[in-house]
Amino acid sequence: MSAIITLSLLAILLLYLGLFKAGRSLLPISLLGLAAALVMYVMQWAGDATPIYSGMVLFDHYAIAFSVLCILVTMLVMLLSKGYFDAASVHVAEYYALILFSLTGALLVTSFHNLAMLFIGIEIMSVALYILAGIRKKDFASNEAALKYFLMGAFSTGFLLFGITLLYGASGSFDLAAIKAYVIANPQGVSPLFYAGILLLIVGLAFKVGAAPFHFWTPDVYDGAPILITTFMSTVVKTAAFAGFLRLFYFCFIPLHDFWEPVLLVITIITLFIGNITAIAQQSFKRMLAYSSISHAGYMLFAIVAIGPAAASSVLVYAGAYSLASVVAFGILILVKRATGSDHFEAFNGLARKNPYLSAALTIAMLSLAGIPLTAGFIGKFMMFSSALADYQVLLVVLAAINAAMGIFYYFRVIVSMYFKPADRDEVTMTAQYQAAIWVAVLLTVVLGVFPTLLAGLI
Repeated sequence: MSAIITLSLLAILLLYLGLFKAGRSLLPISLLGLAAALVMYVMQWAGDATPIYSGMVLFDHYAIAFSVLCILVTMLVMLLSKGYFDAASVHVAEYYALILFSLTGALLVTSFHNLAMLFIGIEIMSVALYILAGIRKKDFASNEAALKYFLMGAFSTGFLLFGITLLYGASGSFDLAAIKAYVIANPQGVSPLFYAGILLLIVGLAFKVGAAPFHFWTPDVYDGAPILITTFMSTVVKTAAFAGFLRLFYFCFIPLHDFWEPVLLVITIITLFIGNITAIAQQSFKRMLAYSSISHAGYMLFAIVAIGPAAASSVLVYAGAYSLASVVAFGILILVKRATGSDHFEAFNGLARKNPYLSAALTIAMLSLAGIPLTAGFIGKFMMFSSALADYQVLLVVLAAINAAMGIFYYFRVIVSMYFKPADRDEVTMTAQYQAAIWVAVLLTVVLGVFPTLLAGLI
């Protein structure tokens, strides 16, 4: 809990630094604070994992692993912020502070042991993002993104709260251990209210992870928000939401698997097809990434549909692979859009001639997102497919393989543009911070693709 408190205080400190015009110190202090929180989590690894604060939170290996991933990805996003926030506004302290507040909520979602804490964590994470999505006050697309995100977020929160209420009404507790005990003690006598609560929780959590048919906010919000905020939303927020989703269902609802599995199976299939088919039709690279994020939510749902002992490590590897590749893709998109003024595929034409190393980095990211071997993305898809086959979900795997082929098509479009569509263009320049963020993410993508046990063996 000390790491979460540290990050909360750090966000407040950054606001004061902005008040006193200490803009140059915002990034280094943010990175130092995140590094300190990372060390605190690592030091907890060998400790006893018991619920603390009256059973509200639990910092077990599961929570620590996902929290460390969220912090590492946030550090990479922070490195990409150098010069990006400065170009958007002279008041940049609130950008850093709101990202840290949202990260704090994400860390609570990964470690909750009480449904009240799940709700608090989601709201802390989301409210900061409502502001960040519309922080460009004179940009109508940003304003629209914030309004849609707020309205849809409030709508999904209603489902989530109603579901939590019904679970409490049936089991008499918000505590996960008590809810689990209720389910085990009543194998044939679970209240209908409890079943209704599970369905409402699925709807609310599906909104948060961007799964179809509750995905309709995702493309417009991802497209309208500033690129760096979209990067944070599609990586850290999605990772935390899936960590919370899986923790709740694995800890409490496995005995009722036959009830909710068909519902999630239908949601998974719809998510895969809607995400991939709509991504194929896009002409904007940013919007393509937004729709592809929906399809990746479908792949990560495999671990919950075929829930089992390997589900946690599968989600961790897939979320890590997707997050690293997304950081590279969005980071290079920022550079290309800054140089050309466009985020369409044509803006990448001929990039390999002027920036061969940058093009190679983006190629590796696209290969990882497509699930090509020797990348972390391949390992993530392999683990998801394996878990589904172990649960005899053969039809799901066949449909997922078809969708993976569609994904290869639209991810390779940008590779074709960079290497096979020449164009007169200037060289894209990037700072040392951008180079560090992009190449660290690329290196980790390759290392995890070759040595997947470095991440898969943690939980």
